[in-house]
Amino acid sequence: MELILLENVDHLGYKNEVVRVKDGYGNNFLLPKGKAILATDSAKKHLQEILKQKEQKESKLRAERQILADQIREMKLKLVVKTGEKNKLFGAVTSADLADLIAKNGVTLEKRDIAIRGGNVKVTGTYQADIRLHREVSVLVSFEVAAEPKEVKK
Repeated sequence: MELILLENVDHLGYKNEVVRVKDGYGNNFLLPKGKAILATDSAKKHLQEILKQKEQKESKLRAERQILADQIREMKLKLVVKTGEKNKLFGAVTSADLADLIAKNGVTLEKRDIAIRGGNVKVTGTYQADIRLHREVSVLVSFEVAAEPKEVKK
């Protein structure tokens, strides 16, 4: 029996995929639970049209994200933080801090899309972070963590 999956099914396939299964599995589980439909000629043509439209939307989104990646790559990112002895930070610079800094430059990102290489930053210096904007588009940015000027006591 040939079916088109309407959702991901473990050990079988992914949504919008045409699969072959035994009649009993299809008739007794997949079809009644609404996990699949019969793969008739018209259903296959409809599926092809849906996949074609989805690919067009996906390519447009990918192009937009690539433009955004180029904007982020051009940014000069510098965080000024309070430090103690030997330029150690009070706390740490995290992906949330980096997301806030990039947002101040006009690009809103989720902190979960940013991965600082080497983990959270605890000492001043220059670091790199990977920013994932899309499944196929990511950008590597460098940012500087600098110490806040210290006040001179009289």
